[in-house]
Amino acid sequence: MTLTPAPEPVVPRPGPEVRPTAIGPRSPESPHGPDADPGAGPGAGPGPDAGRGPLLPRAVCEAALTALLLFLIVTAVRWLVGPDPGAAAARPAVLGAVVGTLLALFMMSPPGRCSGGHLNPAVSLALWRLGVFPGREVVPYAVAQLAGSLFGVWCAGLVWGPVTARPPVRHASVRADPAWGDAAVLAAEAGVLAGSTLMLAVLLASPGGRRVLPYAVGLTTALVIGVLGPLSGGSANPARQFGPALLAGDTGRLWVYVLGPALGAVLGAWLAGRTGLRRPAR
Repeated sequence: MTLTPAPEPVVPRPGPEVRPTAIGPRSPESPHGPDADPGAGPGAGPGPDAGRGPLLPRAVCEAALTALLLFLIVTAVRWLVGPDPGAAAARPAVLGAVVGTLLALFMMSPPGRCSGGHLNPAVSLALWRLGVFPGREVVPYAVAQLAGSLFGVWCAGLVWGPVTARPPVRHASVRADPAWGDAAVLAAEAGVLAGSTLMLAVLLASPGGRRVLPYAVGLTTALVIGVLGPLSGGSANPARQFGPALLAGDTGRLWVYVLGPALGAVLGAWLAGRTGLRRPAR
């Protein structure tokens, strides 16, 4: 046993105070600054605001919001289309405006700020590849979103009855124009998500962009549904088609509506990396 002399007292010197920093890897700072509250203010949007706090409450918020979104989509289709098959192709613009508005509102809601308001497995994948969402949470988020889709469509069937299962409603399952083959639909779905991922990369790069993100997502969604709805189906969201297709028995092209957005998310993130917009994936 050895004795060591007591350390000499440290006399503070005048000058600016140096604050200790944490040891170990640091997570990317929020665009609002290191001291900003990531969930504060409307329009926090997807990305850095997700992945904070326990996973389970955030996954539950994703499931609940996706279920409510699909319930309202089926409700909108049921009342916009009704029992008249001839009216089905005349309502994409109205449906797009409804869905776009719902997405913006959900993203700005307290549950949306809690989870990041993805409501789309391809968006969660894109945000991971952009480096603003933990990769280990992509699968739990996707499971929550797909389960919410199925539950929301099922609830709509309980509320509105058998009319939701019959044509032209068919649980709001989307269908492409017969002239569009699988390759064309796949390219359209991938292209929409690639463009949306680039938009996310640009908007998440600045506080001003983050504030307008919910409105940009809502407007983009409305345009996609209004323009591509009568052509490719305009889903651009695996969760949007998952529940409706399963309950309608319309699963022949479900793989296209799942794979296309996923490919587009990866492609868009790669393009963002080539242009210097992407953070390192984590």
